Amino acid sequence: MIGLRAAIACLMVLWTGEAVAACRDDRVNLRNDKSQISFNVELAISPQERARGLMFRETMPQRSGMLFVFDPPQPVAFWMKNTLIPLDIIFLDREGTVVHVHENAIPGDESLIEGGDSIYAVLEINAGLAARYLISPGTEMQHKVFSQGPAIWPC
Repeated sequence: MIGLRAAIACLMVLWTGEAVAACRDDRVNLRNDKSQISFNVELAISPQERARGLMFRETMPQRSGMLFVFDPPQPVAFWMKNTLIPLDIIFLDREGTVVHVHENAIPGDESLIEGGDSIYAVLEINAGLAARYLISPGTEMQHKVFSQGPAIWPC
């Protein structure tokens, strides 16, 4: 007889296409009461990495993204200058909770996209995926960058 935990793990594999892996530098896990999903990510931690971001890239695999880290948390605004692909931009607080989602940012647009006053991390993914996977304020993220703080979903 399969135990409850094994059954839940099997359902997660069927639902998301893969099991949610343990914390890794190159992966984020997101969950809320409606969905759970993982994305392969590149980290942008240094000011130079954050300034370059996803500029000049023509494509990005569907379940991939870039995770920007701002330590300490601070007011954060993004723009799409030199960005060639439409993106959903997901802003998170120090606990790993989504506080704002900007969907379908327009390539090349230089308008500021503000995320909030105390942003610790920002996840950029292909446009349309936030809606597809029901990522909204209150969604929780799991990643190693939240392990030193008051993470809601620790590693």
